[in-house]
Amino acid sequence: MTKTENTGDPSALIDARIAELGDWRGKMLARVRALIHAADPEVEETWKWRGVPVWEHDGILCTGETYKLVVKLTFARGASLEDPAGLFNSSLEGNVRRAIDIREGEPINEKALKGLILAAVALNQSKAKPKRRKA
Repeated sequence: MTKTENTGDPSALIDARIAELGDWRGKMLARVRALIHAADPEVEETWKWRGVPVWEHDGILCTGETYKLVVKLTFARGASLEDPAGLFNSSLEGNVRRAIDIREGEPINEKALKGLILAAVALNQSKAKPKRRKA
């Protein structure tokens, strides 16, 4: 069991993942995490599939996976989002998801990424089931 599996708090698990990476991937994951929170202060952090950071607001917005050569942000409904800046560069063949692979040293278009986050929130909210009111 890794240290990221020792606690149930998703934010603490993401903190631990960032720390254990200890290289550019940890720094990049921390940076995109901060951008996600800046775009949507109401975002909820979760931890799924045995070690994947997930950001949600009325459903999954995106995941933050780390691989040897990339940090991958996978948008759950990315195929339904406008991407005028052309950030999506991975998982383009599917009908639902789209991803952004970020390689070491690559710049991030922060404004465009925040726009995608906000568009994903809006899409989730348009598909969300109405909350029941208590009588």
